[in-house]
Amino acid sequence: MQGSAPTQDDALSLAKPATAGTVRPPDPSPRSLRGLDWFIFFVADVQTGFGPFVSLYLTTQKWTQVDIGLVLSAGGLVSLAGQIPGGMLVDAARSERLVAGFAISAIAASAFAYAAWPFFPVILAAAVLHAAASCMLGPAMAAISLGLVGHTRIGERLGRNARFASVGNGLAAAVMGTLAHFLSAPRVVFIVTVALLGPALLALGLISPREIDPDSCHGGKPLPPVKPLTTEILHLLRKRPLLILAGCVMLFHLANAAMLPLMAGVLTTRSGDLATVFVAACMVGPQVIVAVFSPWVGRKASAWGRRPLLLIAFATVPVRGLLFGLVTNPYLLIAVQLLDGIAGAVLAVTVTLIVVDMTRGTGHFNLGQGIVGTTMGIGASLSPTLAGYVSDRFGSATAFFGLAAIAAVGLAAVWALMTETRPAENE
Repeated sequence: MQGSAPTQDDALSLAKPATAGTVRPPDPSPRSLRGLDWFIFFVADVQTGFGPFVSLYLTTQKWTQVDIGLVLSAGGLVSLAGQIPGGMLVDAARSERLVAGFAISAIAASAFAYAAWPFFPVILAAAVLHAAASCMLGPAMAAISLGLVGHTRIGERLGRNARFASVGNGLAAAVMGTLAHFLSAPRVVFIVTVALLGPALLALGLISPREIDPDSCHGGKPLPPVKPLTTEILHLLRKRPLLILAGCVMLFHLANAAMLPLMAGVLTTRSGDLATVFVAACMVGPQVIVAVFSPWVGRKASAWGRRPLLLIAFATVPVRGLLFGLVTNPYLLIAVQLLDGIAGAVLAVTVTLIVVDMTRGTGHFNLGQGIVGTTMGIGASLSPTLAGYVSDRFGSATAFFGLAAIAAVGLAAVWALMTETRPAENE
């Protein structure tokens, strides 16, 4: 099998044992691995400050909902449009550490602008800067991970990444929310975000650049004959397995993104003063599941393959949708929401891992991430609008059932169209 010529659209051919350009470098030092752990942890902390706290803060600054919506929409559009260019930039970079350092510094600068100058032109520019930097930061972290551990151990590494990101998100949300409440100063969230830049850069500095294989960061050197960049990009964009993955991920997020906000609205009308506590539990519970199970997912992705785990993740969404539409007890709703943690743990590892498999030997791993990230953003952006419209017209139960139906289509697509991409060397 190793001697056969690779076909253009066969994902398995891209998952063959590495050529000379994609040989895994020597084992990275514990120092570099710990540095990556803590960098991902602090990045998650920094990004948490740009979640729901933005709307809360701008509301306290007497902003209208229209202006808040314009800022959030501008950031969302830049984030969507910047996925593919961000991936291409990381593929072209000579130092992924430099890209990551620049991106996290830009995000901290955005947070400083939020805290210091809450005026519309400044906040709009800060939101755009944050979105653009995030489009580079995600691929850069994945590229550093791949460059450090190589293709053979990337599944376990991605699981560890997901654990530290989940713990960072949960702790940061708790600390920032507590400080903002007791100090009665929502802007403290952004001040904490700026303060976290120092630890993040220190952690990044622990990663030795000599231990990051520059070819592995991009998926390995392109297989000969080497073609012009434009030709290689068009070839990647036409790869059927990658487009199938992108389409399935879009369906997943189209069904999934609106479920928690819609359920939070339902809890608010049913539970009164306890609604905030219930919603917080619904947010923290899945993060715990992700932190606990992500490393296990990384190991099983190498042992079982990617496709079985992907099916498990997609299967949880229609079940959640159906149960959200039927269950009224708030405590049971919290238990149902834990299924989102299972899906999050699996997707945080397997989607990137499948992109690694499909782009191996192309030199465009990060472009592949950008393609999938774009469809992910499309699904997540359309989901709240679609669910809100259906809920207003036909009720929340119907909206949940509709989201479950979309998720079922995604599950069927994975079952019927997705092929296994695990390399033979992992069997």
